[in-house]
Amino acid sequence: MVAKHLIKSIVVLFVFIAMFSCSKYQKILKSDDLAFKYESALKYYDEQEYFKALTLFEEMIGLYRGLDKAEKIYYYYAYCNYYMEDYILAAYYFKNFIKTYPTSKHAEECAFLAAYCYYLNSPEPSLDQSNTIRAIDELKVFANKYSKSDKVEECNNLIDMLRDKLEVKAFNNAKLYFNLSHYKAAVVAFNNLIQDYPDTRFMEEAYFLILKSNYLLAINSIESKKKERFENTMAAYNAFEDFRPMVAKLGEENTNMAASKALAKEAEVILENSKRFLKDINNNKVNLKI
Repeated sequence: MVAKHLIKSIVVLFVFIAMFSCSKYQKILKSDDLAFKYESALKYYDEQEYFKALTLFEEMIGLYRGLDKAEKIYYYYAYCNYYMEDYILAAYYFKNFIKTYPTSKHAEECAFLAAYCYYLNSPEPSLDQSNTIRAIDELKVFANKYSKSDKVEECNNLIDMLRDKLEVKAFNNAKLYFNLSHYKAAVVAFNNLIQDYPDTRFMEEAYFLILKSNYLLAINSIESKKKERFENTMAAYNAFEDFRPMVAKLGEENTNMAASKALAKEAEVILENSKRFLKDINNNKVNLKI
């Protein structure tokens, strides 16, 4: 019974505090004392009550325009959006801060944060990567403009992580074409992956799936196209084999050696089948069976 009464008292206390806090905040909002509003906004900011601080800073931006405090108000206003995880708005206000106060001691800091906001707004690889591309561009702009900044190394690391997302996206898209039996599109997509990401960790699988796509495309082609497409399969096998020595050099460091050997074994089967099919075609035996 005592515990129940204690809980009820605590709830009433919290409600009272909340009501008092709201009442106090409303008084600040309605106040005509700009200095009081400014100090209150800074206090809310320090207490991490960013929504309340943002509302006050937003009102003061126009009222203090052209005055000494305007720069600081805009600086904190941008940060409020950042801490509230509204990264699109935060990026906009950090960039606008630089345009408005290009000689500010905070210019470099805000330039980096604007780019970093785009990084934070980059989605998972399965989603549209427009924001990822924008983030890479913004980070490159910062690194070029502030080439001596201690943030350049971090920018480069962030760019690498963003490029990895694009690489995963490109590989998954190509593999989707393959899984949907769109073999011509898969070949093009995997070739683009290899060209765009010459150091991709998916290189071996990409070469193999180019080989297998060509093979399955040949198998399912009309008779008049089979010969050419089996020849393309043979060429794809050679490209796969040319990459194989690089895999062998990795040795035990390659944690996927078992998978690599399985791909090589299946590739050999495709090669032998393709040779047999081409021989049958050349001998006018066009009824191909696996």
